[in-house]
Amino acid sequence: MKPFRDFESRMMPMPVNNIDTDQIIPARFLKTTSKEGLDRQLFYDWRYDTQGNPKPDFILNQPQWQGVEILLGGDNFGCGSSREHAPWALTQFGFRAVISTSFADIFKGNSLKNSLLPIVVPAEIHKDLFRMVESDPRVKVKVDLKSQKLILPDGRSVEFPVDAFSKTCLLDGVDELGYILKHESAITAFEAGRLGSIHTSL
Repeated sequence: MKPFRDFESRMMPMPVNNIDTDQIIPARFLKTTSKEGLDRQLFYDWRYDTQGNPKPDFILNQPQWQGVEILLGGDNFGCGSSREHAPWALTQFGFRAVISTSFADIFKGNSLKNSLLPIVVPAEIHKDLFRMVESDPRVKVKVDLKSQKLILPDGRSVEFPVDAFSKTCLLDGVDELGYILKHESAITAFEAGRLGSIHTSL
């Protein structure tokens, strides 16, 4: 994982509530343990017709939205079954953050472990963002993870929640194992001291 850095991006609007993980990536694509190619399977059943041809009216297939790093989703994003492939597919496509009013807990946890930032905003701000994108698709927001703020196009800033451990891992670019390994010398010293105490007591 790369360290998560502040960035600015346009937002791809997908105003659909209760987008579940089977819509994000259908179950038939879960046989792989590799992230490679999952970008092509993202929102597959919405994105392609029955012959596998891209639907030109679906937003992911429209050239003007290529390169956008923020998905502006509806309420309760990522509900449904647990699958780490969902954030894998989103990040492989190029998304670094998803904005919604709420996220399913499992999807949120999987996202944070895979450098995809789930940003929760109040309902009124959520509506404002959709209005802004509808008015001007070129508008950008800035994501500042360190201060946990989303900077809106009109200059307002909105604070979003992130648990301290996930924030540290994202900023350092490590997963749980990487975090533990960073403290290997301290763990080794602690274990040596503990074993020394046991031998002394014996």
